[in-house]
Amino acid sequence: MLIRTAKEDVEKILFTPEQIQARVAELGKELDAQFGDKHPLMLCVLRGAAFFFTDLCRAMECHMDMDFISASSYFKGTKSSGTVRLLKDTVFDVEGRHIILVEDIIDSGLTLMYLEKLFQTRNPASITTVAFLDKDTGKPDRNSVDYYGFKIPDEFVIGYGLDFADYYRNLPYIGVIRPECYE
Repeated sequence: MLIRTAKEDVEKILFTPEQIQARVAELGKELDAQFGDKHPLMLCVLRGAAFFFTDLCRAMECHMDMDFISASSYFKGTKSSGTVRLLKDTVFDVEGRHIILVEDIIDSGLTLMYLEKLFQTRNPASITTVAFLDKDTGKPDRNSVDYYGFKIPDEFVIGYGLDFADYYRNLPYIGVIRPECYE
């Protein structure tokens, strides 16, 4: 059995740890400017957004509540299944709250659309969406996000929380995985 390191499975690096931290700091300032006096409820969409969420919350100075939700349209594959499942809900009452949904990547947009519709039924004051990565899939019908870290080409990326079959989340950068690793 051939044992490789995760680093060997990366075809190219798109964003370094330094680029990531600089952009997250900028996003934190932008969100502070909008929500500084509103005590937002920050909701991390697990598991992919965990690294981004943690760094983003630390980059913000406003008072906030933080919670984790879990929803997925990927089930061990590289493409969305087309079906979204809510796996873990928030413990907070969202009525009248300013919600900031923090997602790892916008690809098909299904998960984010599902979550926005779900939380809209709970009467929040507002829902703002933040994605670390916004993938250019060329799909005109997908929702756009309010804030994003980086736009990326339509490639399968890993690292900084993003995975393939639960591997590679621990990489400190965003890289493109070699196709032979998942084909």
